[in-house]
Amino acid sequence: MSTVRMSAPVVPEIRDDELMVTISPMRKRDLRQVHRIETEVHASGWSYSTFLAELSIRTVRAYYVARIGGKIVGYAGLMRLDDEAHVTTIAVDAGWQRHKIATRLLATCLRHGMLWQANGLTLEVRVSNKAAQAMYLKFGFAPEGVRRAYYTDSGEDAIIMWLRELDSAKVRKRLEEIEAAVPGRTEFEAVSR
Repeated sequence: MSTVRMSAPVVPEIRDDELMVTISPMRKRDLRQVHRIETEVHASGWSYSTFLAELSIRTVRAYYVARIGGKIVGYAGLMRLDDEAHVTTIAVDAGWQRHKIATRLLATCLRHGMLWQANGLTLEVRVSNKAAQAMYLKFGFAPEGVRRAYYTDSGEDAIIMWLRELDSAKVRKRLEEIEAAVPGRTEFEAVSR
């Protein structure tokens, strides 16, 4: 999660309470749009081949895209490690930031972690990315450490954040409250194999 490198594209004038966002599993055919967002929002992001490799490990990886009107506007990924899960990536098209797209994607990651029966969920976030940190805190993540010079593009540190007891009633209640407060509609599309 880094700062935007390019100017934000123009998005249609639409009120957040009128937004219809579709969340679906990421497919290979989505990678061109996903990679476009990746290169726009991350100074040194993942390569196309990295995304392709991640999609091939379906048993311990889960990747999702968010669409508005058929256009991919964000994506997120999750990795399973024994009884824990790790948010590997989350990004939103610069023009669609501040419209709760990342909130919807992170909620989807939490729900998938619960399906995996993960005890906890972890992630790294840039020290300078205060907006992302605020969102993670809202979900119940807490800072538990620092990875020095984690981001190779700038040498910036990463804060390690954890959400423990993922399947607890407290976490489920908070997640339901967050989802209920998101304006507009979110639909979930199943993937056909």
